[in-house]
Amino acid sequence: MPQLLLEIFSEEIPARMQQGAARDLERMISDRLKAAGLTWEALTTYAGPRRLTLVIDGLPTATPDREEEVKGPRASAPEQALEGFLRKTGLTRDQLTERDGVLFAVLSSKGRATTDLVAEAVDQVVRTFPWPKSMRWGSGTLRWVRPIKRILCLFDGNVVPFEIDGIQSDAITEGHRFLGSGELLRVSDFVDYRTQLEKNFVLLDVADRKLRILEQAKAACAARGLALVDDDGLLDEVAGLAEWPTPILGDMDPQFLALPPEVVRLSMKVHQKYFAVRDPSKDGLAPNFLVVANVEATDGGKALAAGNSRVLSARLNDARFFWDEDQKVGFDAWNAKLSGVTFHAKLGTLAERVERIAALAREIAPLVGADADEAETAARLSKADLVSGMVSEFPELQGIMGGYYARLAGHSDAIADAVRDHYKPQGPADTVPTAPVTVAVALADKLDTLVGFFAIDEKPTGSKDPFALRRAALGVIRLVLENGVRVSLDRLFDLSKPGADPWGFVWPGFELIRFLVDRLKVILRDSGARHDLVDAVIETRKGSEGLVDDDLVRIVRRVEALAAFLATDDGANLLAGFKRASNILRAEEKKGPLPTGMVQTGLPNQPEAETTLAFAVGAARTAVEAALEAEDFAAAMTALARLRAPVDRFFEDVLVNSDIPAERENRLKLLGQVRDVMGQVADFGQIAG
Repeated sequence: MPQLLLEIFSEEIPARMQQGAARDLERMISDRLKAAGLTWEALTTYAGPRRLTLVIDGLPTATPDREEEVKGPRASAPEQALEGFLRKTGLTRDQLTERDGVLFAVLSSKGRATTDLVAEAVDQVVRTFPWPKSMRWGSGTLRWVRPIKRILCLFDGNVVPFEIDGIQSDAITEGHRFLGSGELLRVSDFVDYRTQLEKNFVLLDVADRKLRILEQAKAACAARGLALVDDDGLLDEVAGLAEWPTPILGDMDPQFLALPPEVVRLSMKVHQKYFAVRDPSKDGLAPNFLVVANVEATDGGKALAAGNSRVLSARLNDARFFWDEDQKVGFDAWNAKLSGVTFHAKLGTLAERVERIAALAREIAPLVGADADEAETAARLSKADLVSGMVSEFPELQGIMGGYYARLAGHSDAIADAVRDHYKPQGPADTVPTAPVTVAVALADKLDTLVGFFAIDEKPTGSKDPFALRRAALGVIRLVLENGVRVSLDRLFDLSKPGADPWGFVWPGFELIRFLVDRLKVILRDSGARHDLVDAVIETRKGSEGLVDDDLVRIVRRVEALAAFLATDDGANLLAGFKRASNILRAEEKKGPLPTGMVQTGLPNQPEAETTLAFAVGAARTAVEAALEAEDFAAAMTALARLRAPVDRFFEDVLVNSDIPAERENRLKLLGQVRDVMGQVADFGQIAG
């Protein structure tokens, strides 16, 4: 079947926008063609520095003729209803058909040529494309990320004719700006298009550009006994900067290696888009860099390497200046400056925030096995580097530079590491600190953020979370879980209360617990846990307090034990018995309060199954309470498993709704006790099945 080839050729598209643009192009074209009634076999999009490309295989040449029957009013309906239906359908009364007293309209429409539909779709897409930033050029009204030069649009080998703001569609594209032949390239289909581009030094697919970069970069490094420092983010970016990427290995002055490696790498990455290089036989970086050029130089890249080396030296000289000057200033001066930096209008200055974090870190330290004095000291140093020269130039180095400066100032490794890592984890892929002092400061930092913004009612709403409170909550959860911190959220948030309550707002403790518990649900579900098991454990009540369980470590262990239990025959069958008991009890609750009190045994004519279950429930209650007290959740599940056979036999041999009121009341009490005992472990009513 015919093929559609579309290329929108423009000036340079920013690398960060290219892949999003490819997805938007696919979505927008797909939506419009589907709405027009077209189907296809395959659709692919490509994005590069100067072009967005889309190819669709298996498009029909036209949409099929359509006939649709529309139901109208009854034949006896008022005249106004009939007139409205006729206006809607565009038909006359004699064109309607009648069946069983109801009027129907048959609407027919001829199929449309695919070329017409494509021309309309491309025009709409180009005019409404959702670039993060766009511009208008010349005297036209069209907006695009950069000026559009031409639009290639072929269907079944022929140009789809249309014009958009003076740009006429054609079958022409261009090769590489410098390496290509310089001639316009006329193409006939996608294979010809891709082949001609490659001959003219354009790799269409970003995956091919990445592969070329990695292969040639690693080969260039290996030739000199070096290794490339992997950086997926930088690879994504440079693959969007060059149509024919050519890695070149350059040298830099070895004296710059005296700077922290993070400074060197960031200077290379942020300002110059260079990859760092290391010597596998040594620790740290090598005095080299790797730049990805968009040309193949006749001298093998020597001149390019030398020029880039000079530019890098200028950048690293700036970094060395900040490094030297910061060491002359120190923490006392920086902390004094924090008094003039507002954290939030309602939450005070950064200096006030540091005081809160320091006090909280001291309180948390014993809970995580940290030295309280070291935790407080680290917290007092944690935000100082925000006003240093280096972090002012490279905000990405906050915390990292503080760690270096703390070490140079003579503080212990534990304190310096805590300053460096207290922002962690900053995302799902970030590592979680395990050093006790770092854990204390990291928890204090995130808890202060959560408590402060909840206290002033700046909570996340929908997709909006301007203060990254969801990320802070996930950070707290990961710190607690991955370090096995045994403390309730209620206790943590209670410790986080400012002594004098300077904000004067309602304390949001329980609301914060619910917020973190909801975040925990997300983590557990993402890890593969069944959502109903998570709810069943989290919503288990703690005695008469009416609070959800808020010990994160305990919640996770209970979910794991519950999942293992329900995977057994005993667990699955006991769940069925629980559901049956709950249904009976719910039905009785609608009639009035359920009977309470002791279950009687040894009654006249009492079935053996009833007596057996009564004793089994008593034994299970004792065993479950002991197991839960010891937090041996596997043992608690084992105790529940012993109820499976007595519950099954009870429902086989005993009529709950006996005609004798005393028997019925005793049996309802017994089922209530079964539900209560199981409810100590989890809310089995939340479990599907």
